[in-house]
Amino acid sequence: MTTITVRKLTPEDPGLPLGERLIEAGLITEDQLQVALKEQSRKDEPLGRILVKLGLISEGMLRDTLGESLGHESVDLSTVIPDPDALQMVPKNIARRYNMLPINFDKNSKVLTLAMADTYNVVAMDQVGALLGAGVAITALVAGEAEIEAAIEQFYEFELSLQGILHEIDTGEAEQLSVGVENEEYNHPLIRLVDAILADAVKRDASDIHLEPEAGFLRVRYRIDGVLRQVMALHNSYWPGMVVRLKVMAKMNIAETRAPQDGRISLTLAGRPIDFRVACQQTTHGENFVLRVLDRSKGIVPLEKLNLVRETLTSLQVMMARPEGIILVTGPTGSGKTTTLYSMLNWRNDETVNIMTLEDPVEYPMAMIRQTSINEAAKLDFANGIRSMMRQDPDVILVGEIRDEDTAEMAFRAAMTGHQVYSTLHTNSALGVIPRLLDIGVKPQIMAGNIIGIVAQRLVRRLCRHCKQAHAPDDTEKKLLAITSSKPVLLYRENGCEACNFTGFRGRVAVMEVLKINERLDELIASGATRRELHEAAVEAGLRDLAEDAARHVLAGTTSVGEVSRVVDLTSRVG
Repeated sequence: MTTITVRKLTPEDPGLPLGERLIEAGLITEDQLQVALKEQSRKDEPLGRILVKLGLISEGMLRDTLGESLGHESVDLSTVIPDPDALQMVPKNIARRYNMLPINFDKNSKVLTLAMADTYNVVAMDQVGALLGAGVAITALVAGEAEIEAAIEQFYEFELSLQGILHEIDTGEAEQLSVGVENEEYNHPLIRLVDAILADAVKRDASDIHLEPEAGFLRVRYRIDGVLRQVMALHNSYWPGMVVRLKVMAKMNIAETRAPQDGRISLTLAGRPIDFRVACQQTTHGENFVLRVLDRSKGIVPLEKLNLVRETLTSLQVMMARPEGIILVTGPTGSGKTTTLYSMLNWRNDETVNIMTLEDPVEYPMAMIRQTSINEAAKLDFANGIRSMMRQDPDVILVGEIRDEDTAEMAFRAAMTGHQVYSTLHTNSALGVIPRLLDIGVKPQIMAGNIIGIVAQRLVRRLCRHCKQAHAPDDTEKKLLAITSSKPVLLYRENGCEACNFTGFRGRVAVMEVLKINERLDELIASGATRRELHEAAVEAGLRDLAEDAARHVLAGTTSVGEVSRVVDLTSRVG
């Protein structure tokens, strides 16, 4: 029997009628409601539709109010790109009859997400349930009737899969129309091609999309689990139209083709809101586009789910319990620093603490946290932003990155005046932070006593649990992992199967070293001690370096020696 995750509306259901809810929200007046009710008695149509037709509320207002009233999340279909697999599961005549739009099908959890005007239409849910058969769950989001009707006509009429769109273009089946107009009909294949690439990248869990023009073709690459992978090559004649479409979506200047531009795209893909941070730059063969995929559902991971050893997790929590000082997270680009910082902020986040952030730009919105993007046009850089935030009575401050002496000075000034400060720095290790801060211009006496702790991290790919292969370690692997026991040990290596797209890896895990600064380290920093002296004191304080944490993951079967060696130097363990 099909599982349906909606409940039947009953008279005992709490909540105000739609009209009263709209009045309470200040969207309509009592007089306007009476006009709508009189019109409804004549036409026998839903009250919401009457209110929209009379121009008293918009479709979006109705959608959001209905969602709140019915206890379901609402979805704005103007920003939705449906999953082609979901559309194939519900025929157009059924979608039209019950005013519903399939927007996503999760193959792993077997859940179909529908956008519906009436989420309590039991007849509609039963019909779809019977159509899908056993084992498929249905979840519903509220959308406006007119939005659903328009979306059904828009998406059911045209091919949405990547291969189908490319076939349509290559065979010349579609009429070539302009793509420069924002409200262009959805019948141009290049518009659907751009949307399909974005949807495909999200479905494959890509973190970045690279659209790179070459002399005779356009290369499309996704960064999946930290590694770039070419997914297709398109004829370069497609690229000018795709550029215009991307610029319109990202609200960039279409006429500007020489200067670099930045933008942002917000869409609903795979049934959830996804943001894309877009950057374009002129190259030899045309404008190069890179889109960073910002998936809010994956951007904020609870601290307890970062797969940290208990000692490391405890060290982090002890560091965050200190009321003032600065905590630094370091590592190269793409090493997960932002995710770790957000996890730490999320652990601190409650109504008793005022948390403020200054980022370049804000990546993931968080409830109860005041987030600000730096704005060069408004002369709001990191240093000025910290100065401004100090007047907002913060308890915790996040500074996106310490780049220069002014930012470092303001960050440490905040730490010295009773605030807890979080920030990032680009160094290779936790101890590498000290010489880097000295290079920026921070004095040793300022660092000493104000740095709570330093976190250095890398991301390594996790072996696919379906196809990883066990093997006995050879002599080199034993040396790299410091295996001295005579007992047999099994390691694992990648193989490749359909579940991991034949790469042998699926997902990533953080390799981390956490250095808690104690009094001994403070004294050494203040006296300008050498790197060796600092390292010896850190080891005495219980530092587990990156190589040691990486070896733990390999011995646990989480990843392989080859993958770890790609991002962490294991040779330091060879005596």
